Amino acid sequence: MSDHFVQFLADESATVAFGNQLASLVAQGVVIYLYGDLGAGKTTLTRGIVQGFGHQGKVKSPTYTLVEPYELPEVNIYHFDLYRLADPEELEFMGIRDYFDDSAVCILEWPSKGEGVIPPADLDITLKYIGEAREVTVAARTQRGIDIVLKLQGNA
Repeated sequence: MSDHFVQFLADESATVAFGNQLASLVAQGVVIYLYGDLGAGKTTLTRGIVQGFGHQGKVKSPTYTLVEPYELPEVNIYHFDLYRLADPEELEFMGIRDYFDDSAVCILEWPSKGEGVIPPADLDITLKYIGEAREVTVAARTQRGIDIVLKLQGNA
């Protein structure tokens, strides 16, 4: 038993399916940081999470808008992409703190760009290429994150 979980994802549909699985294990009020190179599957994983909570429409990367909200009957999900952020202070001007509450699921791509302004993560998820496939590593950073990792490991 450990505070992280690693899984091989054969293709895009496996990445979406893993996101669906995560959604079934995540309680409201979780903060997820996503790491990986451009094209590693961060938005694809987010699509799986958002669809796992019941969203039926498209899930697009908020590269230019910084945040894409999904207000669902059971939960509000906020997908942030901070790749193009020039200064973390810009997040203060957009009222970023209002998005993070105990009932929201917040998923952040490129979280290092918001350092000092965004709250700490419950889970760090890293996607990396292994040939044409991907490896996903889920690391817990809080007790809430540990509970999720234990469920992924089948120990909860």
